[in-house]
Amino acid sequence: MESLSNKRKVLIQKPLNFWERIYLPAIVKGLSITMSHFFRKPVTIQYPEQKREFSENFRGMHSLKRDEEGRERCTACGLCALSCPAEAISMIAAERKKGEENLYREEKYAAVYEINMLRCIFCGLCEEACPKEAIYLDGDIVPSEYLRKDFIYGKDKLVEAPLNQ
Repeated sequence: MESLSNKRKVLIQKPLNFWERIYLPAIVKGLSITMSHFFRKPVTIQYPEQKREFSENFRGMHSLKRDEEGRERCTACGLCALSCPAEAISMIAAERKKGEENLYREEKYAAVYEINMLRCIFCGLCEEACPKEAIYLDGDIVPSEYLRKDFIYGKDKLVEAPLNQ
């Protein structure tokens, strides 16, 4: 059986030549790379003044849609929450009171609908899972906030405005 000392290989470093010892060519090469970047077009976008163009398949903010009569499409089936791999969507379903069934399209509705934008990975699976086409990722980019609680979006931020307003 071979010992460990026979399996180890020793790395022998070759001696540096004159130009490598004075480091001058390496310094000149580094400066030339730095100087070439001075004359390139800057890639920084000055955000509030300039807007970046997004591709056609950009997935923006979530929005809960309304039907043609201005009613919320969401029936609180929970398929969007089940399909979310990040578990960012939570909802509480409630049933309509007596007499409200005629005014609304479904007997159930989402009393509470929240999306945690810090968890959301914008995969679009919630959009695909919805049988009523109630949720879409068609908005703008998520705005920056300072507090974590401001990234939990409820129905007040998600439901689009009624058509008659």
